[in-house]
Amino acid sequence: MRRLFSRVLAQAVKELRQITRDRFALVLALVLPCILLILLGNAISLTVTDLPVTVMDLDSSPMSRELIESLRTSLTFRVVSMPPGASPESLLLDNEAKAVIIIPQHFERDVQRHIPAQLQALVDATDSNTATIIRGAVGSITNAFVNERLIPETGPLQISLVKAHTRLWYNPGRIANKFYGPGIFVLGLSIFPPLMAALAMSREGEQKTILQVYVSSISATEFLLGKILAGMTIGALQAFFQTLLLFTMFKLSFAGDPTPFLVATILYLFCAVSFGTLVGAGIPNMAAAVQVVSIAGFLLSYLLSGLIFPVENIPAGLRWVSGIIQARYYIEIVRDCFLRGGGWKAVWPSVLAIGGIGGFFYLQAWRVMRKMQVKA
Repeated sequence: MRRLFSRVLAQAVKELRQITRDRFALVLALVLPCILLILLGNAISLTVTDLPVTVMDLDSSPMSRELIESLRTSLTFRVVSMPPGASPESLLLDNEAKAVIIIPQHFERDVQRHIPAQLQALVDATDSNTATIIRGAVGSITNAFVNERLIPETGPLQISLVKAHTRLWYNPGRIANKFYGPGIFVLGLSIFPPLMAALAMSREGEQKTILQVYVSSISATEFLLGKILAGMTIGALQAFFQTLLLFTMFKLSFAGDPTPFLVATILYLFCAVSFGTLVGAGIPNMAAAVQVVSIAGFLLSYLLSGLIFPVENIPAGLRWVSGIIQARYYIEIVRDCFLRGGGWKAVWPSVLAIGGIGGFFYLQAWRVMRKMQVKA
């Protein structure tokens, strides 16, 4: 065991020396993930504001003007004026407004007589998410207008018998960077450590230096573990700098026991670097290896891991793919650590899943190298 450890350590030191010789690549590997975290973590927002809408007031009553004022004071909408002679369709077609809200004639009279008054909202549904937000916001503002301003005038018929009071836990302010920051942290670890591992491994095959390994006395296990240990070391530095950004720029802190995060980070680095090593061992071409890692490390982690939207919202035909993506489980652990604080009881299945996927990647890489290893 001591001999195995010393040979693995020697291989890791050799790999780290090769990495540090290319200082530009090393700096990029440590700086680019931080830039990615800063840009994407602050560019994506959970709150939609300043959506341009226009109102066609066919009633021109004091009550309709109060409703328009309620829309104007909302952070979600920016009420724009309708040009004379313009139609709602033209405003939507010219992209001057995302929605047109039409207040019907006799709006005030119908409300005062307890007759249902139907507002009409024409919404541009080119962006389905924005359309859903507009529809929900219009309904919320209208209900608030009725409950706060019209109940004293229209009597008890407008009062609902049941009212729901909602409390938001863990991120009550719905601060976007507190939600997306941990996800972008995981995305950075899903891209750069496996990318460097794949480049280091595929370079051996492309430049034929792998032949020296075949005829040497080092075993496939020692060779792979040495490369993985070197990649994990660089990945640990990247994780350290990104964690500092989460603490400082994103104002996050450990919500509970940090040990699940630390253990999961080590396992995730092993999993990610093992995947990159597997790709580099199976594809001895640097360009092709980069493409494979980019697709698996970025696209799958970005789209199918729950980073942007819940896994339950993924179509059923693709949802099973997220079950074999290690980023899905690591995102759950990181968000729990920084937001919820459930600890081991909440995340231990995800930790085991990452370890299992990482072990699978390593065994597959070992099988590739074992077949090519010349027995002494």
